[in-house]
Amino acid sequence: MDIIRTVTPTSHDLGGFTVRRAVPSKECRMVGPFVFVDQFGPAQLDLGKSMDVRPHPHIGISTVTWLFDGEFAGAIEHRDSLGSFSTIHPGTVNLMTAGRGIVHSERSPASERAAGPKLYGMQTWLALPDGREEIDPAFEAIGDLPLIEDNCTTARVIMGELWGQRAATTTHSQTIYAEILLAPGGAIPIDDEADERALMLVGGEASVDGHALGLYELVVLKPGAELTLASRAGGRVMLLGGEAFASKRHVWWNFVSSSRERINQAKDDWRAGRFPKVPGDAEEFIPLPEGRPLTISED
Repeated sequence: MDIIRTVTPTSHDLGGFTVRRAVPSKECRMVGPFVFVDQFGPAQLDLGKSMDVRPHPHIGISTVTWLFDGEFAGAIEHRDSLGSFSTIHPGTVNLMTAGRGIVHSERSPASERAAGPKLYGMQTWLALPDGREEIDPAFEAIGDLPLIEDNCTTARVIMGELWGQRAATTTHSQTIYAEILLAPGGAIPIDDEADERALMLVGGEASVDGHALGLYELVVLKPGAELTLASRAGGRVMLLGGEAFASKRHVWWNFVSSSRERINQAKDDWRAGRFPKVPGDAEEFIPLPEGRPLTISED
């Protein structure tokens, strides 16, 4: 069997758009360094409404934001405590490395609010490897990404090396991440070198070695298996994975670490206001949750 498991994500209605969370879950804690996998949209918010994720902290991860092109192509404004400002558009990957600590916000641009912002894409977190969890925070936006294409298939390499092409995006551990667009009759081999790999169909129809992919389901593939992704009618599929971590990661709210004590310290620091502010977006913040937040995987 070339498929280890299939994960049905948990869906959350955030007021006008749906976020589907496949990782972390009881069925799947990580895929390579990916410790958090969210898919959102496609959606268009009502006139005058917007996405406003107020400033909040992270430790121990890199966050990766990727937007899809097409009918629901939109934009997101990113600000962080390093002073970075970036308007995320389809085709550009935003990579924010939290390391020892960073604060950021994500909001709909003012130019999109009057018409009703569109949202369709992915947000993932990559755990930082042992010995690098406390590196300095950093931010980058990379738009010149490798494109592999033939008559019926295009694949954009977002992170790592795939199909002989390497993205310029920084990786702190061995990582693969790509968006694959299949026209009717399109097919592409899935590289087998990564320790762990998974596919998520985010639009249309596709199958892997004849096994139909369910929309928004995360399909974890057998290591080393030589597989082919194909589509009869056309589809959009995300490929993600990388090296398997030897040590587990604890996830509590927005904090990820191999140490429970480090997460407790981060809780105290946010509660006490010791994290840095976000220039240009310092008036609001998301308070520390009381009880057990949704994004939790402590076992």
